[in-house]
Amino acid sequence: MKQKDRIQNSLTMTTLKIRKLGRKLFAVSIATLYFFWSVLAIHAYSFNEIVPDVRQPANLSGGSACPVPARQWIAPGSIAVQWSTILGTSPQTILTSSQAPAAVTAEIQAVIQQSENVWAGVAATSMASNTFTTPAQVATANICGADGVNSICFDQEDMGFTPGVLAFTRVITADAINTQLGNSVSTQVGQILDADIYFNPGDTSVSFATPSALAANPTSYDLESLLVHEFGHLLGFGHSAVFAAIMFPFAAAPGTFSGQRPTAQQPDAPLADDDRAGLRSLYPNPTDTTYIGSIQGRVLPGNLLSLPTAPTGVTGIFGAHVVAVNASTGAVAAGTLAGWSCTSPGPAQFDGTYLIQHLPVGNSYNIYVEPLNGVATPSTMSMALSLCRNANTDPGWPPAQACVVPSVNQEFTAAMLPAP
Repeated sequence: MKQKDRIQNSLTMTTLKIRKLGRKLFAVSIATLYFFWSVLAIHAYSFNEIVPDVRQPANLSGGSACPVPARQWIAPGSIAVQWSTILGTSPQTILTSSQAPAAVTAEIQAVIQQSENVWAGVAATSMASNTFTTPAQVATANICGADGVNSICFDQEDMGFTPGVLAFTRVITADAINTQLGNSVSTQVGQILDADIYFNPGDTSVSFATPSALAANPTSYDLESLLVHEFGHLLGFGHSAVFAAIMFPFAAAPGTFSGQRPTAQQPDAPLADDDRAGLRSLYPNPTDTTYIGSIQGRVLPGNLLSLPTAPTGVTGIFGAHVVAVNASTGAVAAGTLAGWSCTSPGPAQFDGTYLIQHLPVGNSYNIYVEPLNGVATPSTMSMALSLCRNANTDPGWPPAQACVVPSVNQEFTAAMLPAP
């Protein structure tokens, strides 16, 4: 099986001022609080999605063109990561507190492992502390590539480094069972076969510092924050439009870090609740009884004539950012990108649906909706990632399971209506 989805997520620098979420917002939204009774294939947050290859037999594709989120195979020791110890020296890419070669390697190794532990430390998921293996060190250049091995490269040039890109992750996902890449063979649709993390090695104005070296290098970007972000992509995340989330598409300013440093008491400290809720959605714990609340609704136009005339089948607002805010604390619990749902055998329907999953029960939430017309734009959120396939892009695709992703709606205002 050769058909795979290649997704590239980048983390960029920005000098824009961030506007706080504060307006009461936008198109008509109808929401319902419920507990996992949905039969719709809709997914909260911004995940890398792939449409199964329904041209293959149903035992390989599942027979449905409904998008599925990209996921790593989760088991003890199932996520192996290697990194190249070949580091850029002109300019110096990674700044550490010690310059002795062995100490430099050990310091970077510790940061990589701690960044893995941030995601493994989230409660109420199927991930465990031993899901990631100890990062392997490879004294070879240019190890990142489509080889079925998760790799980190600090000194490898790539065309993905467009202006402003600090780091990016290139993900290859299987669209059918038994897809092979190197020694990786998929056992499920949506399985991530390869995820490589690249750090910009060639920009003389960009360097990265380990936590112990950051204070002495205030013009460098925090290596740990960026690694935690890129490991989110390795696990299947896209970007989040929640400013406090580690998966927000823009890096913190040089000399600062996102969130809090992880500790033994709180290993997932850099993450926001939005990141944690997303991980619980991607890798749920079937025994969890705390984070089982969900909010589902639709963002609908007040005037049907405002919807695009093509492609057909668009009945709701596509690409709205929907946020659940804890009514008692005012804290953002989770956000998602609204706009689509799917029932087997597909394809996706662009009906304005959203679903925010894995919220702690016993709380009340206010729902806010906003267009992606601020710092987080459709281009940074990758809204059109593999929600549709058709004969124009995939020869021989069945017409009954084909669709076209509409443009993201960035121009709407809204009022909130109660659920019926």
